[in-house]
Amino acid sequence: QVQLVESGGGLVQPGGSLRLSCTASGSTLRLYGLYGIGWFRQAPGKEREAVSCISSSGGSTYYADFVKGRFTISRDNAKNTAYLQMASLKPEDTAVYYCAATGAMIGVAQMCNMPARFDSWGQGTQVTVSS
Repeated sequence: QVQLVESGGGLVQPGGSLRLSCTASGSTLRLYGLYGIGWFRQAPGKEREAVSCISSSGGSTYYADFVKGRFTISRDNAKNTAYLQMASLKPEDTAVYYCAATGAMIGVAQMCNMPARFDSWGQGTQVTVSS
């Protein structure tokens, strides 16, 4: 397992942008390039939902319909960091955003639809979209 720390959350006005980062550390860090990474979110009173996932190499990505065209997932394996660039933010994007890592050899769509396959989770970062 790796330890994950999210950063970059905050308060932003509707239509604004934020970039979240997810930085890995830990004893298995040398394996970071083998992990798939997912971003999930949970709003108050709602269930956790998948936002986006990226393969270990970064070559494959998956987006939930509600963020397609607005969010972009990426990763820099040399920096052991994944990113979620969020644009055209809406009040309904308000949530705690979590990143997670999985060593499962599955496609990105499966990854996002099977959160139980993720071994490591960050503590979350709050994103609030409000005027």
